Amino acid sequence: MLYSLYELGHMSVAPLRIAALMQASVLRSPLNPMADTDVARTAAAASDLFESMTRRYRKPEWNLPTTTVNGTAVAVTPRPVWSTPWCRMLHFERDAQALKAARGEGADPSVLIVAPMSGHYATLLRGTVEAFLPEHEVYVTDWSDARMAPVLAGRFDLNDYIDHVIAMLRALGPQTHVLAVCQPGPAVLAAVSLLAQADDPCAPATMTFMGSPIDARKSPTAPNKLAETRDLDWFKKNMIHTVPALYPGAFRRVYPGFVQLASFMGMNLSRHVDAHHAYFQNLVKGDGDSAEKHREFYDEYLAVMDLTEEFYIQTLEDVFQRYALATGALLHRGVRVDPRAITRTALMTVEGENDDISGIGQTQAAHDLCANIPAAMQHDYIQPGVGHYGVFSGRRFRTEIYPRVRAFMRTFQSDAARTQRRTRLKVVSE
Repeated sequence: MLYSLYELGHMSVAPLRIAALMQASVLRSPLNPMADTDVARTAAAASDLFESMTRRYRKPEWNLPTTTVNGTAVAVTPRPVWSTPWCRMLHFERDAQALKAARGEGADPSVLIVAPMSGHYATLLRGTVEAFLPEHEVYVTDWSDARMAPVLAGRFDLNDYIDHVIAMLRALGPQTHVLAVCQPGPAVLAAVSLLAQADDPCAPATMTFMGSPIDARKSPTAPNKLAETRDLDWFKKNMIHTVPALYPGAFRRVYPGFVQLASFMGMNLSRHVDAHHAYFQNLVKGDGDSAEKHREFYDEYLAVMDLTEEFYIQTLEDVFQRYALATGALLHRGVRVDPRAITRTALMTVEGENDDISGIGQTQAAHDLCANIPAAMQHDYIQPGVGHYGVFSGRRFRTEIYPRVRAFMRTFQSDAARTQRRTRLKVVSE
């Protein structure tokens, strides 16, 4: 019912949103003799603010048309190279001729960036991808919105997520580097553990976890405490809703993106109110650059996707209530997941000093679990002065975190992988 009411509310304000757009256009028109008055600028800014707060934010574009390699612009095209109904693995393909002219022969290391499936789209990692593009073959998991997946596509839970990561690593082949940002950390560690337990040659060369809840018992944050203080029935009754008939995924039970967004914004409500007040003031003053930065951030932040009920509930139970991976109790398709089986994959963890989503120590816990990785193949880094998003985006990520991750990956990249190109990868569709 809540989902239907949400859609009804959005549709009911559509005429007002259109009117606000028209009013802003008229007030700013060069033909309007009052366009430069305080009254007109204030009314136009109010119209823009109303429109932005009631808009439906669609899945953002990647908007990474080029990268720079040794001072040369190289065209970039995101192409799906592996897919199921639940995920596309995108390859950010760089123009081969321009790349060869910029840096000569040879292949760059391949890195699979596993994006969170926690409400926001994979484009939230645009800055992460942008940093890796000049010197890596970059692949990203582009997870599907559950409201767009027909019921006939079947279930998708945490076990399916792990299966997807394993399948993508196998598609990319040996000597791939895998980087998990936030939520997928436990699933990626489980996938690498299972590959190691099977002595699979496609186990990655390195694995990097950034702000991930490997062991959510350590330095618990507000989201951790909420998960601990409520039982699963409470979450099922209050957080799970049915997709209305407007969407291909009609009648699927989901954790709606707008519910999670409300939770996120409620954690820092005053900050968002201040940001929108500043946006309004900048519009009135005509500070277009500041207003545009606000729009860019919120166009991404307010674009959300739904999660399947089974994935959300299983993640809550296994990661945030039972701590199954951290306590050795995680089972995958009847097989106990054992990170101690990992011996040949190097491990790096990155945390933010001010992270209010994954507290200090939650990501570092991977080192204790992977007890049989040689000490020389383990690296831990805490970035001073950044919160959760600063771990994988922004200036400090580009200038302080990325160079360390790059150096770590290069240290454990085999000589053969530096010179050979991938031949195993093929388009897969299920």
